[in-house]
Amino acid sequence: MTKKQSTASSGASSGASPGASSGASAKARLDTATVVRAALELLDEKGVDAVSMRAIAERLGVRMNTVLWHAKSKARLLDLMADAIVAGVSLDDLPEPCEARVRELAHRYRRALLAHRDGAAVVAGTYVAEPATLGAAEEVVRALLDGGLSEREAAWACFTVIYFVLGLVQEEQAAPEAGGHRLGGAVGPVSYPALNRVVGHFESGTFDERFDYGLSLILRSLSLRGA
Repeated sequence: MTKKQSTASSGASSGASPGASSGASAKARLDTATVVRAALELLDEKGVDAVSMRAIAERLGVRMNTVLWHAKSKARLLDLMADAIVAGVSLDDLPEPCEARVRELAHRYRRALLAHRDGAAVVAGTYVAEPATLGAAEEVVRALLDGGLSEREAAWACFTVIYFVLGLVQEEQAAPEAGGHRLGGAVGPVSYPALNRVVGHFESGTFDERFDYGLSLILRSLSLRGA
């Protein structure tokens, strides 16, 4: 038997093929965190609609099946992306008073969403039971319980704060450029008299101001103890 024949025989007996070996090595080189990082890079560059298994595979220079092996499904990938976004919420050095703690966590949550293009759109609609998401929720609920709310009130108030932040940031990230308001020309004094009276206030003010106003309304309604 020649050396070439011996090598071929060895490969055949092991059941390995060049394609299988290549696929295995690609999986070994990658990990789930790398796939998620690539997905977030695509998100920041092109937006949520551009994030797909195929686009991530092309970015990483691997087969789509390799990405699927790590991410499992598009829904699972979005969960992991959402948790990575929420991981931007620092839980260090929080204020001691309950209301100030919830307020600070809400501000940090908003900043984490704004740090990524379409960040709120990715996080909204996911129901993530991953460490970063659970950790942020834990701190919000702890502050609400410390403020004297019942277990049910703390859970529902946590939902209220998170839904408010997600909704406002989705609007903020989808808002038209300055000067793109169309509401004023659509609400006449006869057809929509109430809206016509306040339309200037709808179109004025920054998202920072709207955020602080809405969050303050929520927190005042909770009447947290030791606020």
